[in-house]
Amino acid sequence: MAVVSDPPYGIAFAHGGNDNSGIGKGRYATKFAKVAIEGDDRPFDPAPLIKAGEPCILWGANHFADRLPASAGWLIWDKRAASGHSNDFADCELAWTSIDGVARVFRHHWDGMMKASERGLPRVHPTQKPIVLMEWCSRMIPADRVILDPFMGSGTTGVACAKLGRRFIGIEIDEGYFEIACERIRKAYAQPDMFVETPRAPEPKQEAFL
Repeated sequence: MAVVSDPPYGIAFAHGGNDNSGIGKGRYATKFAKVAIEGDDRPFDPAPLIKAGEPCILWGANHFADRLPASAGWLIWDKRAASGHSNDFADCELAWTSIDGVARVFRHHWDGMMKASERGLPRVHPTQKPIVLMEWCSRMIPADRVILDPFMGSGTTGVACAKLGRRFIGIEIDEGYFEIACERIRKAYAQPDMFVETPRAPEPKQEAFL
């Protein structure tokens, strides 16, 4: 089993945008959540996700790099993609990987309403990633591995796996985001990529973790 995930970074992230009340109280709050990113208010420990010999890709890892083994195979997502535009947010995002190889760059403009993909679709999670980015990551994982995302959020990794015909397991503690993720993944199974064999959509289920 391989891990491809965008876990909480442990930075108590607060998204501005059109929300003056702070994250968890405005447009990204779900009907169940008290905060929009569960667990982001404490340091993130990646150790349980790192298993010797198993592929692992963790986005936002520059925020907890001191708790990760050395790796030459970092991934860089260039969100500006030579647009020349910049703001208070990072120009790129970094992912640590356990995959042997060299650092790679994915250039894909994703800056508010200015997006190279998913134009006109609402953003439903404050740290939501482009589907094409997670497809790029998933293609780095051997085809015989199940892809696990233990911090599923809005389900983008699951959508990418559905489009690529990959087996996927997603876990999300927030019931509101879990519902959003399941709906997005269902739609992805209903509109498969015509060039890949699409697996049968699993029946999602909610489990409580105490």
